Amino acid sequence: MESGTFETLKSISVCLLLSVIYVGSLLIWNSPYSRDHPSTIKKRFISAFLMLFISPCFLYMGLTDETLEKQTFLEILGLRTQGLCQAIFMPLFLTIILFLGPISMELYSGLSKLYVEETYWYSNLTNLIWLRNHIVAPVSEEFTYRSCMLPLLLQCFSPQTAILSSPLFFGVAHFHHMWDRIHHMRMSFELALKISCFQFLYTTLFGAYSAYLFYRTGHFVSIMIVHAFCNHMGFPAIGEITTYKGWRKFLVISSFFIGFGLWCFLLKPLTEPSWYHHQV
Repeated sequence: MESGTFETLKSISVCLLLSVIYVGSLLIWNSPYSRDHPSTIKKRFISAFLMLFISPCFLYMGLTDETLEKQTFLEILGLRTQGLCQAIFMPLFLTIILFLGPISMELYSGLSKLYVEETYWYSNLTNLIWLRNHIVAPVSEEFTYRSCMLPLLLQCFSPQTAILSSPLFFGVAHFHHMWDRIHHMRMSFELALKISCFQFLYTTLFGAYSAYLFYRTGHFVSIMIVHAFCNHMGFPAIGEITTYKGWRKFLVISSFFIGFGLWCFLLKPLTEPSWYHHQV
């Protein structure tokens, strides 16, 4: 077998194994409660924390000597200080533009007023579900599925192929929620499958976007913050647009198209690697 083929199979195998271990670390507790139960969340926090140490080991085993000669291991993981300020704000700003439509809906509904209330932040910072969705999940998932998987694929495939294929590991991993929907939420298999397929679709799309950001910026903090923001916004409530009337409805619909158009226009300029002192 040629060395190139061997390295490709090795990288893909390590990614598959790492994905299985990540999901398995969440399910190994065999909790009798749903995923939103405090007991389940606390146990899975432990798994997420341990994966921060396990995932880099698999990455290191899968990297070639040539890859390690080009960058330090920390730089490969996206843990770098040069361009840190840009990495914190610019990808987030880009993603806010993409969500211009949903943000306008929050402004019109008055939901955005909650963000200036102290009680809102206090209640959330003491809420395990909020902490999971906005801190623990973004950190652990992005670190494993982007920082520790994308470099393995980039050393074997073209950037485009690596960016488009890496989200598949991330999207498929979310199918484990079917177990919770069927056994704890008492959904039918058909309904649970439909929801999981839809979740696979948008998590894969997000995964491709996150992989692109990581490839272009070289910073873990970029994708972590963007992931947290996207979890906060959730999937756009497009059906809610029908509740608006007149000029307000026109502005909301326009904001969706304007936001998407600006995002497409600014995607490449705002992720220019030189901004982040990164060489792709």
